[in-house]
Amino acid sequence: MSYFPAFVKMDHARVLLVGGGKIAEEKLEKLLDFTQDITIVAIQVNKKIVSLVNRHGLTLYQRAYVSTDRLGFDMIIVATDTPSLQKSIYQDTRMSRTLVNVVDSIEYCDFIFPSYMQKGELIVAFSTGGASPAFSKKLRQFFEDTIPDSVDEFLKNMKQLRKKMPKGRDRMDYFERMVEKFFAQYFK
Repeated sequence: MSYFPAFVKMDHARVLLVGGGKIAEEKLEKLLDFTQDITIVAIQVNKKIVSLVNRHGLTLYQRAYVSTDRLGFDMIIVATDTPSLQKSIYQDTRMSRTLVNVVDSIEYCDFIFPSYMQKGELIVAFSTGGASPAFSKKLRQFFEDTIPDSVDEFLKNMKQLRKKMPKGRDRMDYFERMVEKFFAQYFK
């Protein structure tokens, strides 16, 4: 079965990241676009993660993961290459509502990280359901190059108009004409 695509509001989500290497660093950089309530548990932590912890005021426990570490978190990302630890953390969470992602172990994932691009308010995500992250990455790069940076200003303008104009068919038609005009200008 495939993954349901959803955008999750992370304002109040508590995230636990287990791992301190390059892959953990990559996941941390993505998470920081959406939340600052992140705790890292790892025996060894690379310099970039330490820098991100200090810059963003994150919590770091430089030690081995213990089963009780999972308590109180909404989401756990396991970025270690120890299969027994991956399985253990996943099994620890089965009786809770904690979502788990074990990097490169799809059988222990409640969700996966899509490849995504962000230009202001626009976020577009790409996924192959774990079949080929390289393909998702290439597709993301294509759209990053294709979608103009001016999309951010366009969307800010649309957001303001949505607040001012009364709901109804006239507003919908007006917005559709604006979108068509934008597309005609940039996507021929």
